[in-house]
Amino acid sequence: QVTLVDSGGGLVQTGGSLRLSCAAAGQSFHFNNFNMAWFRQAPGKERELAAAITYHGGSTFYSDHVKGRFIISRDTAKNTLYLQMNNLKPEDTAMYYCAASEKWNGAYDYAPIYHSYWGQGTQVTVSS
Repeated sequence: QVTLVDSGGGLVQTGGSLRLSCAAAGQSFHFNNFNMAWFRQAPGKERELAAAITYHGGSTFYSDHVKGRFIISRDTAKNTLYLQMNNLKPEDTAMYYCAASEKWNGAYDYAPIYHSYWGQGTQVTVSS
């Protein structure tokens, strides 16, 4: 069984920063075998990808909405995924979820359906 625990959300003013964390744990769970991503979902909207990182940490992807402001990273020793969010905007307000996608021989597909494990979510609210 794999568990992902999201934390670090909160209320922040426009232009502020937050760092989200996602702690991964589970018997026989090898963090290095998983590509990881942060998704977000605002009320009334579909879940969307914010950022993703490959299992080895060598490649990252950012949506156009967050590129240049967010940084995704992972710490293998701590089995933890991070999302540093800077220059936050009201439109960043959403529930943020980390997700894990087991690596395979092909390219990392960012679609939610390919992520087997999800955190419980952490709320980020940006006031104007």
